[in-house]
Amino acid sequence: MKKVASEQFNRTREFLLRHCRNLEIDRFDYVFGTGSKDKVLKSLKEFQNEDGGFGHGIEPDFWLPKSSPMASWAAAQVLIEIGAEKEEPIVQKLISYLIDTYNEESGQWTSVLPENNDYPHAPWWHWEEGVQENWSFNPSVELAATLIHWSEPTSSSSEIGWDSVGKAVTHLMNQTEMDKHEINNFQQCIKLLKPHQSTFESHIPFSFEQVEEKVIDLALECINKDVTQWDTGYEPLPLDFVQSPSDKLCSKLGSLIDQNFMFYVNQLSEDGTWDISWEWGNYPKEFEMARIYWKGILAVERYKRFDSFGYLDIDIEKSEMKKIRF
Repeated sequence: MKKVASEQFNRTREFLLRHCRNLEIDRFDYVFGTGSKDKVLKSLKEFQNEDGGFGHGIEPDFWLPKSSPMASWAAAQVLIEIGAEKEEPIVQKLISYLIDTYNEESGQWTSVLPENNDYPHAPWWHWEEGVQENWSFNPSVELAATLIHWSEPTSSSSEIGWDSVGKAVTHLMNQTEMDKHEINNFQQCIKLLKPHQSTFESHIPFSFEQVEEKVIDLALECINKDVTQWDTGYEPLPLDFVQSPSDKLCSKLGSLIDQNFMFYVNQLSEDGTWDISWEWGNYPKEFEMARIYWKGILAVERYKRFDSFGYLDIDIEKSEMKKIRF
């Protein structure tokens, strides 16, 4: 398997420094040991509103400045990535927002807000009546697990989390196929709730293992295993569902994992980035900006996987990393 060399890695970071947001630069540096949690938190706070939720285009495909559960999910992922503790003010504010915006009847947070339509956005972020049905528990089940992760066991926020997870699991166990993003939400839910298995089984009418296996089965069904189709568009690939060699899904995918890494290596551009495989079809100026931001996000996410599987041939020295911001 061909590894990513230092030269390519450095070109990627140069691109981030010249073109991308501070959030992705600081995440990249944090992941590879040359940055700090505090710098990531500082960058993340730029997207947080007074109500504790997040907006301002943190998810680059919709530019709604006000808080939304989906933008707050994107922020929560970063907070989990850096191991933010529940005592952090940014986390406490987010918890308050999630408590305030929970829909107890559905067990969900609203995925797409009507106000999205007033700002540049990709067509799949356009609000219309009944659109929530398309999103189901994306991202609600992951938000619920995040809420549990950061809450005291008997707190109201924890109970909201378990209520949502219970409804989400009931939905999950009745599915024979599922969108890749919702599967990813359930995968992250499983990881966050692994330390809470006994509580899980006291709230949920299925065992933790049953739910975990169901998510794996849906992922296997969703993944496009035809390598010849991987460059034809927005395809669900093996590494969209696997973060490290310890993931149970790895053994079931076999050589497809290495083939996916090779696919990524071959797609890596001269400037050290990966381009996105989708377009908006409208807002051309804003789309080009979003496209650049996504290159930064993809760089962070894919290099994390290369590193996790030992496919980075680099020697990161703090003294060798450029500190200047262009």
